[in-house]
Amino acid sequence: MTAITPAAETPKARGLFGSAGGDFDMFLKLLTTQMQNQDPLDPMDSSEYTQQLVQYSQVEQTIQQTGVLKDILTNLSGDELTRAGQLIGRTAEFDSSVSGLTSDTPAEWRWTFDKAPATLEAEILDSRGQVVARPPVEASASGALQWDGTLAGGGKAGEGAYVLRLVARDSSGGALKADLTSLGRVDEVVARDGETWVGIGGVALPLGKLVRLAL
Repeated sequence: MTAITPAAETPKARGLFGSAGGDFDMFLKLLTTQMQNQDPLDPMDSSEYTQQLVQYSQVEQTIQQTGVLKDILTNLSGDELTRAGQLIGRTAEFDSSVSGLTSDTPAEWRWTFDKAPATLEAEILDSRGQVVARPPVEASASGALQWDGTLAGGGKAGEGAYVLRLVARDSSGGALKADLTSLGRVDEVVARDGETWVGIGGVALPLGKLVRLAL
């Protein structure tokens, strides 16, 4: 299974908190130093002092608001992860050309065209972008492919992520684009960088790409 390290907090929340906290500490130090070293015969103007106190209050409020925001984001992320856990064991379909191949499960894709192509070729690419197989497919308006890892030159491909590329043309030679999806059984759900990801056949796909669930 592709290792995905869960994020303890989102980068957005962490960045805001760190920036505001640093500004607050620096502002407090500068204000304290200024008050300690001001000339008794020429003290700080009262209006200027008041303005700095207002700035102090604004920075303090920013820190409090950022803390609340961080808590909200953490709770939302946790709730989504809990709900996504219900997908484990179900067959899911994703808006992606990437599918996972394991020793137990084939890589699987589905596609549809607006109209049936005159010619259709399928190419399977590995993680380096190299074509490793060209399985036969029927030139129809819709289709599906299960690939067990059989390579073009014989032998079996290793476990991992593979991409399906369809080369389709109409009767006049024009290129046709397919609506392509990948599918498989969900075996893991994780959080990464504030997003929920679903593990299928050793491949991690974002939950936002989910288009269909099968019973």
